[in-house]
Amino acid sequence: MALDGKILARAKASLAEKRQIHNSQMDTRLRSVYARVPRVHELDIEIRSTMTELFGAALVPDGASLVEDIHMRNAELQAQRRSELIRAGFPDGYLDEEYLCNNCRDTGYDNMVICSCLMEMYKDEQRKSLSSLFRLGDETFDNFDISLYDDSPTPDTMISPRRTMDIIYETCVEYARKFGKKSMNLFFNGAPGLGKTFLSACIARVVADSGHSVVYDTASSVFAKFEYVKFSRAENNEDAFNDTSSEIKRCLECDLLILDDLGTEMTTAFTTSALYDIVNTRLITGLKTIVSSNLTLNELRRRYSEQIMSRLEGEYQVLTFRGEDIRKRRNTL
Repeated sequence: MALDGKILARAKASLAEKRQIHNSQMDTRLRSVYARVPRVHELDIEIRSTMTELFGAALVPDGASLVEDIHMRNAELQAQRRSELIRAGFPDGYLDEEYLCNNCRDTGYDNMVICSCLMEMYKDEQRKSLSSLFRLGDETFDNFDISLYDDSPTPDTMISPRRTMDIIYETCVEYARKFGKKSMNLFFNGAPGLGKTFLSACIARVVADSGHSVVYDTASSVFAKFEYVKFSRAENNEDAFNDTSSEIKRCLECDLLILDDLGTEMTTAFTTSALYDIVNTRLITGLKTIVSSNLTLNELRRRYSEQIMSRLEGEYQVLTFRGEDIRKRRNTL
């Protein structure tokens, strides 16, 4: 499982902010105690001095007895401090060092492995990143309404659009829940308004919540990024160039790339080359991709190279969405 470096950086920043707020609250608590019980402040100074003495004693030859004396004095000071706090009405442990997460002590890592607390923040940041791209904001499998599809068999297949979409829906649910290295690549095609983007977004949410890195973007937006890096000069706007390069790296290296609305971009030799690079690179590295398009396979074949089409048809599970525009049907029901 590859974590998205950009999303992880935001999660770490969020953890640092929470840690800073927590530490500030503890500092405020400490200052209020010092103001109310000055003796606690005096005891803290003495306790700190014993720690300095302890370090020095450890460097003295045969200083074992001295170290033991300092430990005993430190324990006595700690006991006095505790008594002063309780006498002043503060609960036991009021000034004890506390952590937001006891597993990692707010570092974000537990035994060199990313801690569950930081992973939850990572998931939150990824949800925010994906939600900013979703069109409606309610794209979940529970909100997919199969009743909007016609239940009458079509003359060419003798299968109703509803039955076809029910199979596609179940395929997408299973894909999202079991996403991993053995998952297929998916290719959604069909007329506009049949739920391709909606189900893509549903998959993105579930896969992202499982901790995988997900990039969701339109084909035209991704190709524009490739074009910017290819034809612009870094020295003209270094920050923009580096940010865009980072976005391309995310597209090529994330666990799941969802490339939406393929075919809406202006098709050029460059976009065809960029598409081939994306598809081929991710196939070679074993990373998973979902591509959606309003165009049929024959229409795509006329736009793109045979190399691309052979990969889409041979390495992707093709799911053809059928029926009438459900957005229009929703308005008439």
